[in-house]
Amino acid sequence: MNQDYIKPDNWSIIEEGFDANRIKSSESLFSIGNGAMGQRANFEEQYTGKTFQGSYIAGVYYPDKTRVGWWKNGYPEYFAKVLNAPNWIGINVIVNGEQLDLNTCKSIKSFKRELNMKEGWLSRFFVVTLPNDVQVQVSVKRFLSLELDEVGAIKYEITPLNADAEIIFQPYLDSGITNEDTNWDDKFWDTTHISHVNNQAFIEAKTMKTDFHTCTFMESKVYISGKPIIVEHNVNADANLVSFSYAYSVKQGETYSIEKFGGYTVDRNHDKSKLVSVAKQVLKTVAKTGFNQLLENQKQAWLTIWDMADITIEGDVKAQQGIRFNIFQLNQTYLGKDSKLNIGPKGFTGEKYGGSTYWDTEAYCIPFYMATKDQKVARTLLEYRYNHLEKAIENAEKLGFKNGAALYPMVTMNGEECHNEWEITFEEIHRNGAIAFAIYNYHRYTGDYSYIPEKGLEVLIGIARFWQQRATFSAHKNQYVILGVTGPNEYENNVNNNWYTNYLAKWCIDYTLKQIEKIEEEYASDFLRISKKVKLTKKELALWKTVADNMYFPYSEKHKVYLQQDGFLDKELVSVESLSKSERPINQKWSWDRILRSPYIKQADVLQGFYFFEDQFTNTELENHFDFYEPFTVHESSLSPCVHSIQAAKLDRMEQAYTFYLRTSRLDLDDYNREVHEGLHITSMAGTWMSIVEGFGGMRVVDNTLSFTPKIPKQWKGYSFKINFRNQIIKVNTTQNKTNFELLNGKHLEIIVNGKPVLLKNKALSAVS
Repeated sequence: MNQDYIKPDNWSIIEEGFDANRIKSSESLFSIGNGAMGQRANFEEQYTGKTFQGSYIAGVYYPDKTRVGWWKNGYPEYFAKVLNAPNWIGINVIVNGEQLDLNTCKSIKSFKRELNMKEGWLSRFFVVTLPNDVQVQVSVKRFLSLELDEVGAIKYEITPLNADAEIIFQPYLDSGITNEDTNWDDKFWDTTHISHVNNQAFIEAKTMKTDFHTCTFMESKVYISGKPIIVEHNVNADANLVSFSYAYSVKQGETYSIEKFGGYTVDRNHDKSKLVSVAKQVLKTVAKTGFNQLLENQKQAWLTIWDMADITIEGDVKAQQGIRFNIFQLNQTYLGKDSKLNIGPKGFTGEKYGGSTYWDTEAYCIPFYMATKDQKVARTLLEYRYNHLEKAIENAEKLGFKNGAALYPMVTMNGEECHNEWEITFEEIHRNGAIAFAIYNYHRYTGDYSYIPEKGLEVLIGIARFWQQRATFSAHKNQYVILGVTGPNEYENNVNNNWYTNYLAKWCIDYTLKQIEKIEEEYASDFLRISKKVKLTKKELALWKTVADNMYFPYSEKHKVYLQQDGFLDKELVSVESLSKSERPINQKWSWDRILRSPYIKQADVLQGFYFFEDQFTNTELENHFDFYEPFTVHESSLSPCVHSIQAAKLDRMEQAYTFYLRTSRLDLDDYNREVHEGLHITSMAGTWMSIVEGFGGMRVVDNTLSFTPKIPKQWKGYSFKINFRNQIIKVNTTQNKTNFELLNGKHLEIIVNGKPVLLKNKALSAVS
C-alpha cells in the first residue's frame, strides 16, 4: 500500500492533519533548497518525537573511514558523507513557561503544511492546546533565497486564543549536531568560535579531516500585531550553541511574531578568516531588503525558472503535481552556478548514498539541464568530469590499470572513489560509459563541438584505454569478453558479459576513434597537444580497434534477444506477476543470496542500452527485448520507471507508458519504495522530465535535426513543455486532437514531426518584419 496523504494540487505539496508517524516522510517531501544549501522540513520549534534533523551545505563533506568486515585491495579509504551542518532554523517557543512541542500538546487542530512550488516557500499552520491549557494559533513561513543563496528567512507568528500569555521566542544556532549516516560515530564538526552582537549571532566551525571552514549566522527581529518592537533579550551560549530569548506579554488575540534570517558563509567561496564579516554584510543586505521584499524576489526568481522549465498537464492533477514536484526539486538541488558542484542523489533531503556525483548525472540529468537552461550549465557538468580526470586515472591505477586508463568513480565528492561495496566499486564499471555518452549527447543536442577538442577527447581517451585493458581475450570464444561485472541491474553481481557493459565498451572505443580521426583532420593543434600529453600511438589505436571489432555479445537464438549476461537463461524465469505483494519490495523482504539467484531486475539493464542507442536497433528488436525483460523487472530503483515509460510510449503502449510515468513522477510523493523518510530521489526526477519530453513528446535529435513524434495518454486533455534547442526556444502543446509547435526565440527552425519536415517561423518576428 503506497502512502496517499499528500493532497492533489497543481502547484503545491499539501499535508492536512497531524500524524506523528508521517513526520520523517514529510520532512523529506517538504524539503527546501537553493543550490547552495538545503534542509529537511524540520520544525523550527522543539519536537521531541521521532525526527530526522537535516541541514546541508553544498560541497561540504566528511571522509568517513571505510567500514567493512574484510578489506580488499583497491578499497577506497573512506566513504564521503554528506554532512549534517549546524542548524540555524531553530526557534524554541515557550508559552507561560510551557515549551511548544507538537509531541506533547493536548490537542492539535487544523494542522496544514504547504510547499508552494510556484513561489518557492514552505509554510505551516496549526492550532494547539498546550499541557497548561493555553490554546495558541501558529503560522510559519520559511524559504531559502535564490537571489542571496547564503541566506534563508523564517517568519514565525503565534497568537494566544483563550488567555493572555507570556511568550518567549528563543532563536538559536546549534553546531552540536550529528549525522544519521555515519560509520564510526566520529565527531564531524569542531566548533572554533561563538560570538554575538546586538541581535546577531555567529558560530564558526570546521569539519574534521576535510577542514572546511563555515560560519553559521542568524539575526532576529520581533513584532506585535505586525509592528516592530524592541525587546531586551537574554543571551545563552555554551560550547556548541548560542540562543537569544525575547519575552513578551501577549494579550489574548494579539499576534507575536519573529523574523529570523540565517544561513552559512563557507570558505569554498570566501577567505576563511573573513567568514564572520561576510556574514555581517549578508545580514546588512537582508536587513535593507526585509522579509517581504525578499519573499517577492523569491517569487520572481521562481517565476523565471518556471517560465522555461514548467510542464503543464491538463485533466490529471496528480500527474501535474508529480512533474512539477520533480522539476522543483531538481532546481532546488542544482542551478549550475558552481562548477565544483554536482547533482547529489538525495540533494539536500537526506544523507543516504553519500557523495555528490553518480553516473545518474550523465545518464539522466544532463538532458534536463541542456533543454531547460542555457547549454553552459550542461557544459559545466561535463567539465566537472574533465577536472577530475587525473583522479579517475589514479582510481584505475589503484586497481592495476596502466598507461592513463581512467575509471571514473561510482560515488565521489572530489574525483576520488568513495564507495566501498566491492560489487559496486570494482564491478559496476558501466558508469565510465555513461560519461562518454554524455559527451556525445551534449554535442548531438547542442551542436557545440568545441568541448571535445578542448577537453572532452582526453576524457574519452582515458575511458577507451580502460575498456581495452578491462576486456579479456577468450580463446574459447575467439572474442573479447568482460568478466566479473555488475550491470545497471544491481540484483546480479559478479556476472560475465553483461550485454549493456560490453556494448557500451565497444561503443566508447568506436566513438573515441572517430573523434580522434576528426580532431586530427580538423583541429590539428589540439590533436598535437593532446596526443603528446597522453602519449597516443597508432599501435595503441589499432589495439583498441581490435578489441571493439571483436567484442562478444551474449545472444539467445530461441528468444531473439541479447542476454543480460552469460548465465541469465540458467535462472528460473518466473515473472514478477507471480510474486506475492507481501514479498515486495524484494530488497527489503528477501536475502541477498535469493535475490542474486532470481531473474528479477532492479532497473533497465539491456533496455538501458536500447534507450541510449535506440537508433542502432529496429522497433521490432526493441519490442522483443521489452517484452522479454520488462516482465522480470521489479522497478526497485528510482531510475527504472522513466526508461520503461519512454520505451512503452515509443512502442505505442500508452497505458503502460502512463502507468510508468505516474510511478516515476510520484515515486516519492506516493512512496512506492517505502523509503522516502530517508530522503528524495533527486537524480531520477530528471528521468521523469524525460518520460514526458522524450516519451510522450517523442523528442529526439536525428541527423542533426530536432524531431518529434507526439503522443498523449487518454487520461490527459493536453500537455505542454518548452525546450531550449541551440539557443532557440520551442514550445510544444499537445492535445487529444493535435500538436502545436511555436518558435519563441530565433527566426526560423526546421524540425521533423512524425517523420515529415516542418518549418517553424517566429510569429513575433514575422509580425515585425
